[in-house]
This record gives sequence, structure tokens and C-alpha cells, in this order.
Amino acid sequence: MLPDLRGHGKSFSDDFSNYFEAAASDVKDTMDKIDLESAHIVGCSLGGLIALFFAKMYGKRAKSLTISGVIPEKPENWSELQLIDNESISNLLENEEAVKHFNEKHMSDWKRFLLIGQSEDWYPFDVTKNVSDLKMPTLFLVGEGYNHEVKGALTYPAMNKNIHLAIIPFASHLVHIEQPHLYSMILERFLTEIHS
Repeated sequence: MLPDLRGHGKSFSDDFSNYFEAAASDVKDTMDKIDLESAHIVGCSLGGLIALFFAKMYGKRAKSLTISGVIPEKPENWSELQLIDNESISNLLENEEAVKHFNEKHMSDWKRFLLIGQSEDWYPFDVTKNVSDLKMPTLFLVGEGYNHEVKGALTYPAMNKNIHLAIIPFASHLVHIEQPHLYSMILERFLTEIHS
């Protein structure tokens, strides 16, 4: 099952309030609709945040959790990083070719969705900073090139014995795209090990 998150693909919902909770609830509702009691939950970047929210909200429905592209702690230079991201978003919205591409790719109001990320407090650090309550086997993958996520390699396993860690070389935030073979191989090994 590969659901499109709100603001993405064929999802038509333009309600972006309480985004993370609502998107996690969407995943649960989709599982209910197809009679799927539990599943291995995997998410990258924004999907990683939704997967983490899902695991915290509906823990018994997650056989396991695999996340990547998640920042555990608010970086000291978060304001500076936000300014860079906001500039990138502004440039994207001024690029007619890019806007046309995303209009064809997404059914919902993706522009309004992007603007959510312009608020400095959009990232749910209150949730990402604590994974001690996760009961399911969890795999946390990080790319060696993104220090803000690598910090979780030190903090997450120390918080919870259910968390397994993989640091992927020659990758940064989008490890599943930058090192797809390694990502898939590690994920497969994780799922095999927790079922053996």
C-alpha cells in the first residue's frame, strides 16, 4: 500500500490543519477500508514524520516502523535553515515550468501545502525528540551527509532498545533515492531479522 499524503499525488484533500495527526489518521482509515489490521510502516522525509506519528498514535497497528529523513532535535541554526528553504520555495513558485509540472502531478493545492513549511515552527520537534515510547521494532536510517539527522544515530538507540540503526554512506537526507540499493537491502534484512 502506497497512499498519497495530503497535498501530494492523487490525494484531493486541501485540509492541511493538524497536518501530521490528520495524515497519520488517513493511513489508519485507508488500512480500515482495505481490512488491513496491521502493517510494516515505512516512511521517508515527510513520510517518515507521518510514519512516526502513526506509530505513536496507533502503535498496535504497526508491526514495525522504518523511518529516514527525520531530524530528532531542533538544530541551533534552524532559523537560518528555514530562510534557505523559504528562498527555495519562492524560487520554485516563480518557475513556470516547475509549477506546470507540479500542477500535473498533484490534484490538491500543493502550493498552499508548501507554504506550511515556511512557518518556523512547522517541524514537530516535540514528537521527533522522544522515541522512548515506541514498542514496535524500529529501523532508523540516516545518510552520513546530513548531520542534523545523524545526531539521532546517537540519541535514538540510547532511548529505546527496540531501535536499530543504519548510517548510509554517500547519502544525505533522501537516502532511499540517493542509495536505493543499500536502503532496500538494509530494510529487507531488518524485516527478515524481526521475523526470524
